[in-house]
Amino acid sequence: MPDFPDLLHGPWEWALFFFCAVLIGLSKTGIQNIGTVTIPVFALLFGAKHSTGIVLPLLCMADLLAVIYYRKRFHWDLVIKPMPWALAGLAVALVLGSWIPESSFKMIMGGCVLLGVAAMIGMNHPERIERIVASRLFAPIIGFVLGFSTMIGNAAGPILTVYLLAMRLPKFAFVATGAWFIMILNYAKIPLQIVVWDNLSWASFLLDLCALPFILLGGWIGIRIVHVLPERQFKVLMISLTIVATLFLLY
Repeated sequence: MPDFPDLLHGPWEWALFFFCAVLIGLSKTGIQNIGTVTIPVFALLFGAKHSTGIVLPLLCMADLLAVIYYRKRFHWDLVIKPMPWALAGLAVALVLGSWIPESSFKMIMGGCVLLGVAAMIGMNHPERIERIVASRLFAPIIGFVLGFSTMIGNAAGPILTVYLLAMRLPKFAFVATGAWFIMILNYAKIPLQIVVWDNLSWASFLLDLCALPFILLGGWIGIRIVHVLPERQFKVLMISLTIVATLFLLY
């Protein structure tokens, strides 16, 4: 593993890395799914599988910022109910990720996000949503897919958006509940990335620390956007960004 200054080559790669850090901060405190755009960018900079280890500390920093700011607005029951299934999905992805080739990672990432968009399209029918949410299988399925997609490529954002939109949460509870859910999963992934995938190093961690000011900047921008954006426009933006991010990832 090279020293952290050698992980990026040239000013354009550094600028792209810091810009993605701003988007991650923005996605955690305000506009979920805009961070999905960074997935293929990081895969291009570091390689698909190795990028998951470099991005994880960035996500954890941004998660902590969001949880601290929105600490009184989340719905704990919506975090707990699918969590055991999410951890099971995380474990399955961990096993699969140990033997699938590097070239397959991008395809699986895209598949996870595309699944989220397909589910989101199905949410145009309120009666169907109510039946699905009332089903006993809803929490296990959504939890498993969340855990699997976050481990395989930090790509749980679209699925999480589907889950939170189905719960009809107001915008502040939407952001807060999502932040808590993903933070628990991301911090659980740290020892797994280190021990099983050998995908975290001091060099990558030092690189991530350099991006902390840009994460804070993105977090501040996200907080301001949530405060000024009306509820309806907030939800429309969530859906639109998910579709755009999916197309970008699959391309």
